[in-house]
Amino acid sequence: MSPSRAGTQCSRFRRLTTLLLVPVMAGGIATLSATSASAAPAPAPAPAPAPVIPSFVDGLSQAVFTKTAAQWIRQELWVESNVDSDFDGKKDLVHIDVTRVPETNTDGLKVPVIMELSPYYAGGSDVANWNVDHEVGNPPTSKAPAPTPARKNTSPKISSIYESTWVPRGFAVVHAEGFGSGYSEGCPTSGGTNESLAGKAVVDWLNGRAVAYTSTARTTTMTADWATGSVGMMGTSYNGTLPIGVASTGVQGLDAIVPISAISDWYDYYRANGAVRAPGGYQGEDLDVLADYVHTRADLAVCQPVIDDLRAKEDRKTGDSNAFWKERDYLANADKIKAATLVAHGLNDWNVMTKNASALYEKLKANNVPHQIYLHQGGHGGAPTDTLLNRWFTKYLYKVDNGVQDRPKAYIVRENNVLTEYPEWPDAAAKKVSLALNPAAEANTVGGLAFTRSGTGTEKLVDDASKKALVYATATSSPNRLLYKTAPLTQAVRLSGTPTISLNLAISKPKANLTAVLVQLSDTAAPKIITRGWMDPENRTSISASTPVTPGTFYQFNFDFQPKDYVFPVGTRIGVMVLSSDNEYTVRPAAGTELTLNPAKSTVNLPLVGGSAALADALGTTTPGGTYQVITAAVAGGSLALTSPSQAPVVMNPVTLTGIDQITTGSLNPMKVVDSRGVNGTWNLTGQVSDFASSTGSILGDNLGWNPTATVIAGTLPVAPGEETVVQAGGVATPGAGLGSAKTLCSAPSGSSSGSANCGGALNLGIPGSARLGQYSAILTLTLI
Repeated sequence: MSPSRAGTQCSRFRRLTTLLLVPVMAGGIATLSATSASAAPAPAPAPAPAPVIPSFVDGLSQAVFTKTAAQWIRQELWVESNVDSDFDGKKDLVHIDVTRVPETNTDGLKVPVIMELSPYYAGGSDVANWNVDHEVGNPPTSKAPAPTPARKNTSPKISSIYESTWVPRGFAVVHAEGFGSGYSEGCPTSGGTNESLAGKAVVDWLNGRAVAYTSTARTTTMTADWATGSVGMMGTSYNGTLPIGVASTGVQGLDAIVPISAISDWYDYYRANGAVRAPGGYQGEDLDVLADYVHTRADLAVCQPVIDDLRAKEDRKTGDSNAFWKERDYLANADKIKAATLVAHGLNDWNVMTKNASALYEKLKANNVPHQIYLHQGGHGGAPTDTLLNRWFTKYLYKVDNGVQDRPKAYIVRENNVLTEYPEWPDAAAKKVSLALNPAAEANTVGGLAFTRSGTGTEKLVDDASKKALVYATATSSPNRLLYKTAPLTQAVRLSGTPTISLNLAISKPKANLTAVLVQLSDTAAPKIITRGWMDPENRTSISASTPVTPGTFYQFNFDFQPKDYVFPVGTRIGVMVLSSDNEYTVRPAAGTELTLNPAKSTVNLPLVGGSAALADALGTTTPGGTYQVITAAVAGGSLALTSPSQAPVVMNPVTLTGIDQITTGSLNPMKVVDSRGVNGTWNLTGQVSDFASSTGSILGDNLGWNPTATVIAGTLPVAPGEETVVQAGGVATPGAGLGSAKTLCSAPSGSSSGSANCGGALNLGIPGSARLGQYSAILTLTLI
């Protein structure tokens, strides 16, 4: 249904003007004179037309200004940024155009701005993607170079998008070309910090904090004296991504953003849990490919070293996250985002996938940033309704109190194409439902998905990336996938949030892909893919580091699907399919890798509205109050604590000076970490030592190294798949490059921190040959966060 009105109100900005007209006609010539008392009174002059001013009805901006584009004020400018990303010794210029109503010149009217920053205005080049038909971890090292683009002319007018809608409503519209594109300077970096700073520079200029020039000669400046300083950013795909990046700088004056089908973390655009995974429809694309595509500035050679550096650092071999990728995670600076954010995303967008919207939205909620979300049934693109947009920008740019902050937070176009309001998203009534994967009675057919476990033994699939996932979901029998399904639903069931899966698997090779697909199955209709998830098995403990896989050894693999809001209709079945490679998204190695699954230790977790009771009722065969009962137990969380069983000083082995460097050894008192918070958290225990001092001299803290150890304190009760405690020892620190700066002793990866662990290790202290004799001591500070 359409959003309801938020009450009727009409507010205007008013101005006072004085008009003095004294026309006296004499012989057809206008002159000024006094009139006699006996003369007939002159007719009163016609009143001057009232100036046009911003107007609002029902909390929405009204189109009261001219719609004739020829009457609008247009400017072409270059804004100076604070970055030199093309390394020419000058701060990069951002090419912009401005469109605003004539009253900003004639009446001194000040207006807010809606801006779109984009690297796409000048077009792109027909750049080749990477070949994905290769073994996992063995990508090609080169591909065809990008051809010279057929650049579109973007001077003096960059674009006209948004103008016809927003300029008549009293907003100025600014288009800005991303670095390295069109007439902007700088270089494209596919989400690098410089691209966010380009947009920040324009916001700064609109607030009087930056300089704009009328040409690249940088001689004549221009101010934005017509602007209120309140800026909104909006766009789709890359154009919607950049507003998040700019907002993450914390720039003052960016008061609202509407990211549509936008990336919030570039790692989650081109990778998934360590797997090299393409955006849908663009197999083989990566950061460097996109940078090549948008690189349309005239002098292409200037930025080639920058793009070559992207190619070198994106790492298609391991898929691991690193500092290069972390720079492109806007959510790392989510605490700086103050702009009211209306997130829009297609629930079937397999280009920029829904995790990017969901992760951003969760950060906004956690940080109490004004937020709403609009989800629709389409794919890539799809803006919120005009009413939602108008109400958002009217509130946060024109500061009209239209009550948008008190309205429902979530607007979802349902499967029947009806726009439905919800208090929040995901639905608060959605609870995790864990279902067991039960083996098929006959190999290569379909197993069961149920609350309870049945059947024994393992199941095997053979990787074959030549077919699409939907083909495998359709097949009644296949050696290349494992498929499990529930009984038919007697009632509709709504999924709202992020499903997860925990698989106990052994793999026949050291490297492979791992894919899970949530499907809707039916006895009378074709299967439908609802959502998917991927993982590199070598990243089972961290997306930042690969841990080797021993062939034939069973490991627990825990990973997420893309978030979803979907209603499974009556008569359908919920299904889970396990694959190795995914033809449309992962790299495609030669067929033959075997994955052996232990269903008894494998579980899928679905966030279903109404929880287990709703699903049990929908399955019909075991309803609450009948042969099935829902049992609840409240489990409260505790704290994260660090203790040591010994407070005694650590005594290193004594050393006799020899005039050359020596190493003395000792053992760290064991430390016990207890995490009883009961959340999918993480923790990190670090150590840093002061310099060693005696009455005669000092030994630098960097000379203390360690070799950490870490073990889980295991209980005797069985643990649900995917909820085991995992602890990792930190890296070895050697004397000379040791604990003078903080180093990790042990850590728990995200989602596996609950429980208890012991952390310790051997200590190695380097004694320089020039050291003075004496009794040395230092303080080792251990910090748990």
